[in-house]
Amino acid sequence: MAGILSVSRTNLAQRRQKLRRQRQIKIIKTVWQTMAVTGFASALFWVAIQPIWVLKDSAQIVIKSGDQVVKQEDIDKLLGLSSPQSLWRIEPIIIADTLKKQPNIAEVTVTRRLLPPSLIIEIQERVPVAIAQVSQDKTVTNCLLGTISNVKSCLQNSPGTNKQNQLGLLDVNGVWIPIDKYASINPQPKLPQIIVIGSPAEYKPFWNQLYQAIAQSSLKVTEINFQDPTNLILKTELGNVHLGSPNNKLLEKIRVLGQMRHLHTKVNLSNMDYINLKNPATPLVQVNQSKSGLDAKKSQPSQKTQTH
Repeated sequence: MAGILSVSRTNLAQRRQKLRRQRQIKIIKTVWQTMAVTGFASALFWVAIQPIWVLKDSAQIVIKSGDQVVKQEDIDKLLGLSSPQSLWRIEPIIIADTLKKQPNIAEVTVTRRLLPPSLIIEIQERVPVAIAQVSQDKTVTNCLLGTISNVKSCLQNSPGTNKQNQLGLLDVNGVWIPIDKYASINPQPKLPQIIVIGSPAEYKPFWNQLYQAIAQSSLKVTEINFQDPTNLILKTELGNVHLGSPNNKLLEKIRVLGQMRHLHTKVNLSNMDYINLKNPATPLVQVNQSKSGLDAKKSQPSQKTQTH
């Protein structure tokens, strides 16, 4: 019995000693891990604060829009960053939010690059689908030829003031894009083929719906006149079309207009003043008396315009 007790005490002592060693080893491992992590973090911090990770000027910033690269002078205008500045102090989210306040920029991605230290910014621009003209000014209209750069030069050399404020670009959602803002990234793009005349505040509620309908129509539209809020006027390959109020059966009117694309085979368009589509159920053609030699009247080519 005494021998059994002696063996048990010996085993217990050995187990205690083994557990002590395991605890000591665990503590030593924990201390080393903590020191290693602290040392690594300190090394990273030391590397991060070195002068090499500094943006010294805008030459280290690249802004791309597709295949286009923004010029250095325009980068300074867009960002307004002070130099020199630590690469780590720059907040990509803040830069992205700042750029998205520009009317011509829809989306922004900002990336910090360590080797070499630089800032890479990729932007997605709003795509202009129409030229926006506040009022029907012949001087402004005559400038709408060629590239945006040519338009800017023409407006600057035109008599009168604030000509450039009367002209802009529209995207599919009706966002007004100033010519200068768009030209800063795209100096030589061609202008859209549709001109919109009128106050953007007046037609913005209808613009997306109207543009989508016109874009899907088989009939070419070159001008949209919103100057009279009670009568929307389109200039088409058939001639002028009066649609009446834009908030009344707008899509139906555009659909009926598309069905009239063969009107020139049944009506002499040179004798026509305009097409009246204020009531899409009964489209009318207004005939010019001096051209047709007929009494001024409205004829109803409902059978003609509704045939395909």
